[in-house]
Amino acid sequence: MYTTDFSRQTQSDASPGPAEDAAQNDRFQARIDADQTIEPKDWMPAAYRKTLIRQMSQHAHSEVVGMLPEANWITRAPTLKRKAILLAKVQDEGGHGLYLYSAAETLGVSRDDMIDALHKGKAKYSSIFNYPTLTWADIGAVGWLVDGAAIMNQVPLQRCSYGPYARAMVRICKEESFHQRQGFEIMATLMKGTDAQKAMAQDALDRWWWPSLMMFGPSDDNSPNSAQSMKWRIKRNSNDELRQKFVDVTAPQAEAIGLVVPDPDLSWNEARGHYDFGDIDWDEFFAVIAGDGPCNADRMAARRRAHDEGAWVRRAALAYDRKTRAKAAA
Repeated sequence: MYTTDFSRQTQSDASPGPAEDAAQNDRFQARIDADQTIEPKDWMPAAYRKTLIRQMSQHAHSEVVGMLPEANWITRAPTLKRKAILLAKVQDEGGHGLYLYSAAETLGVSRDDMIDALHKGKAKYSSIFNYPTLTWADIGAVGWLVDGAAIMNQVPLQRCSYGPYARAMVRICKEESFHQRQGFEIMATLMKGTDAQKAMAQDALDRWWWPSLMMFGPSDDNSPNSAQSMKWRIKRNSNDELRQKFVDVTAPQAEAIGLVVPDPDLSWNEARGHYDFGDIDWDEFFAVIAGDGPCNADRMAARRRAHDEGAWVRRAALAYDRKTRAKAAA
Protein backbone atom coordinates (compact mmCIF):
# COMPACT_ATOMS: atom_id res chain seq x y z
CA MET A 1 0.00 0.00 0.00
CA TYR A 2 1.23 1.50 -0.95
CA THR A 3 -0.49 4.83 -1.08
CA THR A 4 2.23 7.28 -1.93
CA ASP A 5 0.93 10.76 -2.77
CA PHE A 6 2.34 11.52 -6.24
CA SER A 7 0.01 14.01 -7.86
CA ARG A 8 0.38 17.72 -8.37
CA GLN A 9 -3.24 18.66 -7.68
CA THR A 10 -3.81 22.41 -7.55
CA GLN A 11 -6.13 24.33 -5.29
CA SER A 12 -8.62 24.75 -8.17
CA ASP A 13 -8.94 20.95 -8.44
CA ALA A 14 -10.55 20.90 -4.99
CA SER A 15 -13.06 23.70 -5.73
CA PRO A 16 -16.73 22.94 -6.51
CA GLY A 17 -17.53 21.61 -9.97
CA PRO A 18 -19.98 23.31 -12.31
CA ALA A 19 -22.96 21.29 -11.05
CA GLU A 20 -22.09 21.73 -7.39
CA ASP A 21 -22.95 24.56 -5.04
CA ALA A 22 -21.48 25.67 -1.74
CA ALA A 23 -24.44 24.31 0.23
CA GLN A 24 -23.95 20.80 -1.14
CA ASN A 25 -20.28 20.87 -0.31
CA ASP A 26 -20.99 22.20 3.17
CA ARG A 27 -23.47 19.39 3.86
CA PHE A 28 -20.97 16.86 2.56
CA GLN A 29 -18.18 18.26 4.75
CA ALA A 30 -20.52 18.20 7.76
CA ARG A 31 -20.99 14.46 7.21
CA ILE A 32 -17.24 14.00 7.02
CA ASP A 33 -16.70 16.04 10.18
CA ALA A 34 -19.28 13.88 11.96
CA ASP A 35 -17.27 10.78 10.94
CA GLN A 36 -20.09 9.43 8.79
CA THR A 37 -19.16 6.91 6.11
CA ILE A 38 -19.66 7.90 2.47
CA GLU A 39 -21.10 5.13 0.31
CA PRO A 40 -21.08 4.78 -3.52
CA LYS A 41 -24.64 6.06 -4.07
CA ASP A 42 -24.20 9.06 -1.79
CA TRP A 43 -23.65 12.50 -3.27
CA MET A 44 -19.99 13.52 -3.22
CA PRO A 45 -17.97 16.38 -4.72
CA ALA A 46 -16.38 15.61 -8.07
CA ALA A 47 -12.95 16.39 -6.60
CA TYR A 48 -13.53 13.89 -3.75
CA ARG A 49 -14.41 11.20 -6.29
CA LYS A 50 -11.41 12.11 -8.46
CA THR A 51 -9.03 12.00 -5.50
CA LEU A 52 -10.32 8.59 -4.42
CA ILE A 53 -10.05 7.14 -7.92
CA ARG A 54 -6.48 8.38 -8.19
CA GLN A 55 -5.44 7.07 -4.79
CA MET A 56 -7.26 3.74 -4.97
CA SER A 57 -6.06 2.97 -8.50
CA GLN A 58 -2.47 3.85 -7.53
CA HIS A 59 -2.84 1.59 -4.53
CA ALA A 60 -4.19 -1.28 -6.66
CA HIS A 61 -1.43 -0.82 -9.25
CA SER A 62 1.17 -0.88 -6.48
CA GLU A 63 -0.13 -4.18 -5.10
CA VAL A 64 -0.03 -5.83 -8.53
CA VAL A 65 3.34 -4.41 -9.63
CA GLY A 66 4.64 -5.31 -6.16
CA MET A 67 4.24 -8.98 -6.99
CA LEU A 68 7.09 -8.77 -9.51
CA PRO A 69 10.22 -8.26 -7.36
CA GLU A 70 9.19 -11.09 -5.02
CA ALA A 71 7.88 -13.54 -7.62
CA ASN A 72 11.41 -13.40 -8.99
CA TRP A 73 12.54 -15.40 -5.92
CA ILE A 74 9.82 -18.06 -5.60
CA THR A 75 11.83 -20.73 -7.44
CA ARG A 76 15.07 -19.70 -5.72
CA ALA A 77 13.91 -19.53 -2.10
CA PRO A 78 16.29 -21.57 0.09
CA THR A 79 13.77 -24.11 1.44
CA LEU A 80 10.38 -25.57 0.55
CA LYS A 81 8.88 -23.76 3.54
CA ARG A 82 10.25 -20.42 2.32
CA LYS A 83 8.90 -21.11 -1.18
CA ALA A 84 5.42 -21.85 0.16
CA ILE A 85 5.39 -18.72 2.33
CA LEU A 86 6.59 -16.49 -0.49
CA LEU A 87 4.11 -18.01 -2.93
CA ALA A 88 1.28 -17.31 -0.47
CA LYS A 89 2.50 -13.75 -0.02
CA VAL A 90 2.64 -13.02 -3.74
CA GLN A 91 -0.86 -14.48 -4.09
CA ASP A 92 -2.04 -12.18 -1.30
CA GLU A 93 -0.70 -9.14 -3.12
CA GLY A 94 -2.60 -10.09 -6.28
CA GLY A 95 -5.75 -10.43 -4.19
CA HIS A 96 -5.18 -7.00 -2.65
CA GLY A 97 -5.05 -5.50 -6.12
CA LEU A 98 -8.36 -7.17 -7.02
CA TYR A 99 -10.06 -5.87 -3.84
CA LEU A 100 -8.87 -2.34 -4.58
CA TYR A 101 -9.79 -2.36 -8.27
CA SER A 102 -13.26 -3.58 -7.26
CA ALA A 103 -13.58 -0.84 -4.62
CA ALA A 104 -12.49 1.82 -7.11
CA GLU A 105 -15.07 0.57 -9.63
CA THR A 106 -17.83 1.60 -7.19
CA LEU A 107 -16.90 5.19 -8.10
CA GLY A 108 -17.82 4.66 -11.75
CA VAL A 109 -14.39 4.04 -13.24
CA SER A 110 -13.77 0.80 -15.14
CA ARG A 111 -10.97 -1.61 -14.33
CA ASP A 112 -9.95 -1.63 -17.98
CA ASP A 113 -9.50 2.14 -17.94
CA MET A 114 -7.43 2.00 -14.74
CA ILE A 115 -5.14 -0.71 -16.09
CA ASP A 116 -4.85 1.05 -19.44
CA ALA A 117 -3.75 4.23 -17.66
CA LEU A 118 -1.04 2.25 -15.85
CA HIS A 119 0.24 0.62 -19.03
CA LYS A 120 0.34 3.98 -20.85
CA GLY A 121 2.28 5.63 -18.03
CA LYS A 122 -0.60 7.94 -17.07
CA ALA A 123 -1.07 6.36 -13.63
CA LYS A 124 1.56 5.88 -10.95
CA TYR A 125 2.41 3.13 -8.50
CA SER A 126 4.67 3.08 -5.45
CA SER A 127 8.25 4.08 -6.24
CA ILE A 128 9.60 1.26 -4.05
CA PHE A 129 8.85 -1.41 -6.64
CA ASN A 130 11.27 0.07 -9.14
CA TYR A 131 14.23 -1.28 -7.16
CA PRO A 132 15.69 -4.76 -7.83
CA THR A 133 15.71 -7.73 -5.44
CA LEU A 134 19.31 -8.88 -5.81
CA THR A 135 19.62 -11.47 -3.01
CA TRP A 136 17.41 -13.61 -0.79
CA ALA A 137 17.93 -11.04 1.99
CA ASP A 138 16.11 -8.52 -0.18
CA ILE A 139 12.96 -10.61 0.25
CA GLY A 140 13.36 -10.23 4.00
CA ALA A 141 13.97 -6.50 3.68
CA VAL A 142 10.93 -6.06 1.43
CA GLY A 143 8.69 -7.89 3.87
CA TRP A 144 10.07 -6.13 6.93
CA LEU A 145 10.55 -2.60 5.59
CA VAL A 146 8.26 -2.24 2.58
CA ASP A 147 5.29 -4.05 4.06
CA GLY A 148 6.05 -2.44 7.41
CA ALA A 149 5.79 0.99 5.77
CA ALA A 150 2.64 -0.14 3.97
CA ILE A 151 1.02 -1.06 7.29
CA MET A 152 1.77 2.41 8.66
CA ASN A 153 -0.07 3.86 5.66
CA GLN A 154 -2.88 1.35 5.54
CA VAL A 155 -4.05 0.96 9.13
CA PRO A 156 -5.44 4.54 9.18
CA LEU A 157 -7.18 3.80 5.86
CA GLN A 158 -9.45 1.38 7.73
CA ARG A 159 -11.09 4.59 8.98
CA CYS A 160 -11.15 6.26 5.55
CA SER A 161 -14.34 8.24 4.97
CA TYR A 162 -15.17 6.20 1.85
CA GLY A 163 -16.77 2.95 2.97
CA PRO A 164 -15.66 0.49 0.23
CA TYR A 165 -12.04 1.58 0.59
CA ALA A 166 -12.11 1.35 4.38
CA ARG A 167 -13.68 -2.11 4.35
CA ALA A 168 -11.24 -3.44 1.77
CA MET A 169 -8.38 -2.36 4.03
CA VAL A 170 -9.47 -4.54 6.97
CA ARG A 171 -8.44 -7.82 5.37
CA ILE A 172 -5.50 -6.25 3.53
CA CYS A 173 -4.00 -4.97 6.79
CA LYS A 174 -4.30 -8.37 8.45
CA GLU A 175 -2.43 -9.99 5.57
CA GLU A 176 0.19 -7.23 5.40
CA SER A 177 0.92 -7.80 9.09
CA PHE A 178 1.76 -11.41 8.25
CA HIS A 179 4.00 -10.23 5.42
CA GLN A 180 5.88 -7.84 7.71
CA ARG A 181 6.47 -10.54 10.31
CA GLN A 182 7.77 -13.07 7.80
CA GLY A 183 10.16 -10.48 6.39
CA PHE A 184 11.53 -9.61 9.80
CA GLU A 185 11.89 -13.32 10.61
CA ILE A 186 14.00 -13.81 7.47
CA MET A 187 16.30 -10.96 8.50
CA ALA A 188 16.55 -12.19 12.09
CA THR A 189 17.41 -15.70 10.88
CA LEU A 190 20.13 -14.39 8.58
CA MET A 191 21.60 -12.37 11.46
CA LYS A 192 21.99 -15.62 13.41
CA GLY A 193 23.87 -17.25 10.55
CA THR A 194 27.32 -17.03 9.01
CA ASP A 195 29.28 -13.85 8.47
CA ALA A 196 28.30 -13.96 4.80
CA GLN A 197 24.61 -14.20 5.71
CA LYS A 198 24.91 -11.30 8.15
CA ALA A 199 26.64 -9.22 5.48
CA MET A 200 23.85 -10.09 3.04
CA ALA A 201 21.22 -8.89 5.49
CA GLN A 202 23.10 -5.66 6.21
CA ASP A 203 23.54 -5.00 2.49
CA ALA A 204 19.81 -5.44 1.92
CA LEU A 205 18.99 -2.99 4.73
CA ASP A 206 21.51 -0.50 3.30
CA ARG A 207 19.77 -0.55 -0.09
CA TRP A 208 16.13 -0.63 1.04
CA TRP A 209 16.13 1.76 4.02
CA TRP A 210 15.92 5.07 2.17
CA PRO A 211 13.52 3.91 -0.57
CA SER A 212 11.25 2.64 2.23
CA LEU A 213 11.20 6.10 3.82
CA MET A 214 10.32 7.56 0.42
CA MET A 215 7.23 5.33 0.29
CA PHE A 216 5.33 7.78 2.47
CA GLY A 217 5.49 10.38 -0.26
CA PRO A 218 6.90 13.91 -0.38
CA SER A 219 7.44 15.93 2.77
CA ASP A 220 4.33 17.70 4.03
CA ASP A 221 5.46 21.09 2.73
CA ASN A 222 5.74 19.60 -0.79
CA SER A 223 2.56 17.50 -0.77
CA PRO A 224 -0.31 19.69 -2.01
CA ASN A 225 -2.87 16.86 -1.81
CA SER A 226 -2.41 16.01 1.84
CA ALA A 227 -4.32 18.88 3.42
CA GLN A 228 -7.46 18.33 1.35
CA SER A 229 -7.30 14.54 1.70
CA MET A 230 -7.06 14.92 5.47
CA LYS A 231 -9.94 17.41 5.51
CA TRP A 232 -12.04 14.81 3.67
CA ARG A 233 -10.67 12.11 6.01
CA ILE A 234 -9.47 10.00 3.14
CA LYS A 235 -6.14 10.24 4.95
CA ARG A 236 -5.90 10.48 8.72
CA ASN A 237 -2.19 11.31 9.05
CA SER A 238 0.27 13.38 7.07
CA ASN A 239 3.19 11.86 5.15
CA ASP A 240 5.76 13.08 7.66
CA GLU A 241 3.77 11.83 10.66
CA LEU A 242 3.62 8.33 9.20
CA ARG A 243 7.30 8.41 8.20
CA GLN A 244 8.28 9.37 11.75
CA LYS A 245 6.16 6.58 13.21
CA PHE A 246 7.82 4.08 10.87
CA VAL A 247 11.33 5.15 11.91
CA ASP A 248 10.39 5.05 15.61
CA VAL A 249 9.14 1.46 15.28
CA THR A 250 11.73 0.08 12.86
CA ALA A 251 15.01 1.50 14.18
CA PRO A 252 14.78 -0.46 17.50
CA GLN A 253 13.89 -3.62 15.56
CA ALA A 254 17.07 -3.30 13.51
CA GLU A 255 19.14 -2.78 16.64
CA ALA A 256 17.54 -5.78 18.35
CA ILE A 257 18.84 -8.20 15.70
CA GLY A 258 22.21 -6.56 15.22
CA LEU A 259 21.61 -4.54 12.04
CA VAL A 260 22.86 -0.97 11.61
CA VAL A 261 20.50 1.53 9.99
CA PRO A 262 22.45 3.28 7.18
CA ASP A 263 21.88 6.78 8.56
CA PRO A 264 24.65 8.48 10.57
CA ASP A 265 22.12 11.09 11.73
CA LEU A 266 19.79 8.52 13.30
CA SER A 267 19.56 9.07 17.07
CA TRP A 268 16.96 9.02 19.80
CA ASN A 269 15.78 12.51 20.77
CA GLU A 270 14.69 12.36 24.39
CA ALA A 271 13.11 15.81 24.29
CA ARG A 272 10.92 14.99 21.27
CA GLY A 273 10.29 11.39 22.23
CA HIS A 274 11.15 10.37 18.66
CA TYR A 275 14.13 9.39 16.55
CA ASP A 276 15.90 12.10 14.58
CA PHE A 277 16.98 10.96 11.13
CA GLY A 278 18.79 12.31 8.09
CA ASP A 279 17.56 14.03 4.96
CA ILE A 280 15.94 12.01 2.20
CA ASP A 281 17.25 12.33 -1.35
CA TRP A 282 14.10 13.71 -2.94
CA ASP A 283 15.82 14.07 -6.30
CA GLU A 284 16.08 10.29 -6.41
CA PHE A 285 12.44 9.89 -5.37
CA PHE A 286 11.09 12.16 -8.10
CA ALA A 287 13.43 10.63 -10.69
CA VAL A 288 12.07 7.16 -9.93
CA ILE A 289 8.48 8.43 -10.01
CA ALA A 290 9.18 10.03 -13.39
CA GLY A 291 10.29 6.66 -14.78
CA ASP A 292 14.04 6.84 -14.25
CA GLY A 293 14.40 4.15 -11.57
CA PRO A 294 16.51 0.99 -11.89
CA CYS A 295 13.56 -1.22 -12.90
CA ASN A 296 10.81 1.09 -14.20
CA ALA A 297 11.01 -0.16 -17.79
CA ASP A 298 11.26 -3.81 -16.75
CA ARG A 299 8.27 -3.57 -14.43
CA MET A 300 6.01 -2.01 -17.05
CA ALA A 301 7.18 -4.39 -19.77
CA ALA A 302 6.34 -7.33 -17.49
CA ARG A 303 2.89 -5.96 -16.69
CA ARG A 304 2.05 -5.26 -20.35
CA ARG A 305 3.26 -8.73 -21.36
CA ALA A 306 1.20 -10.44 -18.64
CA HIS A 307 -1.85 -8.42 -19.64
CA ASP A 308 -1.48 -9.32 -23.31
CA GLU A 309 -0.84 -13.00 -22.59
CA GLY A 310 -3.88 -13.16 -20.33
CA ALA A 311 -6.27 -11.66 -22.90
CA TRP A 312 -7.67 -15.10 -23.83
CA VAL A 313 -8.61 -15.74 -20.18
CA ARG A 314 -10.57 -12.47 -20.02
CA ARG A 315 -12.33 -13.24 -23.31
CA ALA A 316 -13.25 -16.73 -22.08
CA ALA A 317 -14.58 -15.37 -18.80
CA LEU A 318 -16.72 -12.80 -20.61
CA ALA A 319 -18.05 -15.43 -23.02
CA TYR A 320 -18.96 -17.72 -20.12
CA ASP A 321 -20.68 -14.84 -18.33
CA ARG A 322 -22.75 -14.00 -21.43
CA LYS A 323 -23.70 -17.66 -21.86
CA THR A 324 -24.71 -17.97 -18.21
CA ARG A 325 -26.83 -14.79 -18.34
CA ALA A 326 -28.52 -15.94 -21.54
CA LYS A 327 -29.48 -19.27 -19.94
CA ALA A 328 -30.82 -17.51 -16.88
CA ALA A 329 -32.87 -15.16 -19.02
CA ALA A 330 -34.29 -18.07 -21.03
